[in-house]
Amino acid sequence: MTGLHQNTVREHLDQLVEAGAATKTKAPSSGRGRPAWLYRAIGSPKTGSSEYLGLASVLATQIDRTSMNPRADGIAAGLDWGRDLAREVAQNRADAEEHTPADERTPAEETLALLDTLGFAPESVTSDAEAILSDERAPGADVHSFRLTRCPLLEAAHEYPDIVCGVHLGLVRGALEVFGDPAAVSELDPFSEPGACRLHLSDGASGSTHP
Repeated sequence: MTGLHQNTVREHLDQLVEAGAATKTKAPSSGRGRPAWLYRAIGSPKTGSSEYLGLASVLATQIDRTSMNPRADGIAAGLDWGRDLAREVAQNRADAEEHTPADERTPAEETLALLDTLGFAPESVTSDAEAILSDERAPGADVHSFRLTRCPLLEAAHEYPDIVCGVHLGLVRGALEVFGDPAAVSELDPFSEPGACRLHLSDGASGSTHP
């Protein structure tokens, strides 16, 4: 799936386990042969973890070498990641079986809270988001813009902006989908100002969709 040798992938996964970003357990025995190892993400890795950054760089390099459309493939990967993370948030809340202020959040607020947990440190700003999203947003939909003042994968993003920033945009779109606004419109301007990227969001009030 990644184009990497399985031993290389296993080595990087073991590094994620050491970094506290994943767990490693043996699969149930299904007959002859040794049981396989199962890896599961357990949340956001430590910000700046060299193992996590190294894996991100390896995967970005592989996509850059093999993909006909690196940005689109990055967005597609981010969509799956965002959906998984949002489902985990929703499941954890359901398991808690208690009402919290988080239950009153809009899909956009839930997504921003997730980005904050991942280390992006979003800040609301006044911007030209309405003009940027004018061709895609639903009539009458609210438009908001946010500065992402930190990036957990800054080095990889500088080297492969189409891929890494595409993953982050896909993450936003996947999370919005699971949190309840699959028709929301979003766009990301990488390195749009010193020390920050700019995220633009418009809700899907009238059922608009991404192209």
